Amino acid sequence: MRTGVYQVSNVAIFVMLLFLSVPLSISRQAIAGWIGYSVGLLLCTVSVIHFAFPAPNGLNTNGIYRFSRNPMYLSYFIYFLSLCLLTRSWVLFGMVMVFQISAHWIIRAEERWCLETFGDDYRNYMKQVRRYL
Repeated sequence: MRTGVYQVSNVAIFVMLLFLSVPLSISRQAIAGWIGYSVGLLLCTVSVIHFAFPAPNGLNTNGIYRFSRNPMYLSYFIYFLSLCLLTRSWVLFGMVMVFQISAHWIIRAEERWCLETFGDDYRNYMKQVRRYL
């Protein structure tokens, strides 16, 4: 059920974006949106690159994973939130909130799996690095 909400909200966001436009204006909201958009894309790129090179035991604790246990999910949220600013859509914002809540459920499930798989190594990692920021 929870993964279904996550997947449906993710698809809904992308479908909704097909019908929204970005007004060309210079405002604080637009500048914040473009900065967030750029940061979100950059953070996602760095997260994917660092994810591709785990430690020998399979646990990712290096690179950007030293600062956040879930930088990819964080990058999605920043990216989607910036699109809300750029499109000025409250409906999109609502969908992003549904997406983020469901992503949190997914993250909690992934953490349980990591605890079962990596044991004390992951438990120590959890003590040193925050879930998001």
